[in-house]
Amino acid sequence: MFGLIGHLTSLEHAQLVARDLGYPEYADQGLDFWCSAPPQIVDTIKVTSATGQQIEGRYVESCFLPEMLATRRIKAATRKIINAMAHAQKHGINITALGGFSSIIFENFNLQQISQVRNVKLEFERFTTGNTHTAYIICRQVEQAARQLGIDLSKATVAVCGATGDIGSAVCRWLDARTDAAELLLIARNQERLQALQEELGRGKILSLEEALPQADIIVWVASMPKGVEIDPTTLKQPCLLIDGGYPKNLGTKIQHPGVYVLNGGIVEHSLDIDWRIMRIVNMDVPARQLFACFAESMLLEFEKLHTNFSWGRNQITLEKMDLIGQVSVKHGFRPLLPA
Repeated sequence: MFGLIGHLTSLEHAQLVARDLGYPEYADQGLDFWCSAPPQIVDTIKVTSATGQQIEGRYVESCFLPEMLATRRIKAATRKIINAMAHAQKHGINITALGGFSSIIFENFNLQQISQVRNVKLEFERFTTGNTHTAYIICRQVEQAARQLGIDLSKATVAVCGATGDIGSAVCRWLDARTDAAELLLIARNQERLQALQEELGRGKILSLEEALPQADIIVWVASMPKGVEIDPTTLKQPCLLIDGGYPKNLGTKIQHPGVYVLNGGIVEHSLDIDWRIMRIVNMDVPARQLFACFAESMLLEFEKLHTNFSWGRNQITLEKMDLIGQVSVKHGFRPLLPA
């Protein structure tokens, strides 16, 4: 059985969804209540592979909300993720994906040092961040969407915002080794990590956001959106492909300009309907067919009986792992979301 640990995008979203899911006692509560709310299994999921194989999973709502980080309630945020992991393990789930902020919180606050949650000893090999599949899908979106929009990668400048993160660095490695992208622009906050990545790749220009964006034919956004950052679409090239790999996905509403194509990054479409409610709740355009690539990774690992933390730790994603998860993804009927 596979599992998905997720969370909602805001307190307001959580209040709306609580009523929809049959938890009216959660619907009118403020942030203090959500800080103490326990994790819940709120959906049972059946997925049928293109091969005909069928698997079953559970969606675990962690009750984490991004406002917890914004208001510096770090202990509440970390407790949410660890408790959700223990809840998944206690219910016998073999491989669980940490979706959205779950994996970021786990890594940034070094939660691997917490191995005991009440009576549950966490077995970390039962969990995966899903970042390898997400990175693979974003790279395929770059290649295929660029072709659709008439952008020639061999002449294109690609800016990766969040280049030193787990997904961003993997995208850079793929673009360098597996495509003929003409120029890479590397953007991140940590200069030391940027220089290390540049040295590893043997290429790429380190630029600020303001310098890089007007030069880019393709922008891969895999950084969290800092408050106060505004992208002026009039400064971007036309055509420009902007792949929004963050969560929640908000660049499509912020940037609406002729010639600038915003694509939801790290989203896959499945060839067969998936029997679940949760993608409708997170406002996926085609809920029965579309989902986050990180969630799909746990499904793929369950299909293949690879019950291992396939994606784990910063900067551990190799091209070989991306190839493997990519082959399995195609085999079971997943494909990258592309422009309509």
